[in-house]
Amino acid sequence: MKKLICFDLDGTLTQHRSKLGEENRQILDELQKKYKVIMVGAGNAPRIYEQMNQYPIDIIANYGMQESKMIDGKFTIIREDTTYPDKEYFLEKVGYLREKYGYTEYKGESIEFHASGMVTFPLIGTKADIADKLAFDPTRAKRKVLYPEVLELFKDYTVFIGGTSSFDFSGKQYNKYDAVMKYAAENGYEKDEILYVGDDFGDGGGDSHIRLGGMDYVEVKDYTKLREDLKDIL
Repeated sequence: MKKLICFDLDGTLTQHRSKLGEENRQILDELQKKYKVIMVGAGNAPRIYEQMNQYPIDIIANYGMQESKMIDGKFTIIREDTTYPDKEYFLEKVGYLREKYGYTEYKGESIEFHASGMVTFPLIGTKADIADKLAFDPTRAKRKVLYPEVLELFKDYTVFIGGTSSFDFSGKQYNKYDAVMKYAAENGYEKDEILYVGDDFGDGGGDSHIRLGGMDYVEVKDYTKLREDLKDIL
């Protein structure tokens, strides 16, 4: 019997970086009548909260580096870890990868250092249009070419093939499996009482550690057909 349902956001509940739609909001409402439902995302908690149109829900963000809850009806960050990546090393190696693989033209910045210490390497830049991001590498074929070398260059970090056009880096201790298990331990849930719902379980995917950790999960192929994927628990 599942008691805790954990959701990824982009590609699972919404299109990437797009607002939560009414149909999937209703699904969350229905699930919350039967289960504890939380979000487990790659982005930061405020971004997830706003993307979900301020939907009231616990959020584990940045692969476990940040956590928020609704307290007295107000969005509140209750935990925020910070790491300190070697910025010079990242700038050097990302520059090397751009030159080697031909990603020398991009919009905005070449690399994004988040306040949390997470790092994003957006192949087409930090200011690329959403449409361009969605069209860039939907099958991940382009990034899979780089992936083995990125893993080797950044072996001191956890590396994710993020979104549709980037790589994300976090401290070795941060990933969604460990983040969910920490939340479960703090809130009285056993592993077999947890179900994770996501879209990105392949090697290097943001949800891959869930699969590798042996947690039960539902893989969403099309966020517009979420109700069909969850018919057994609704």
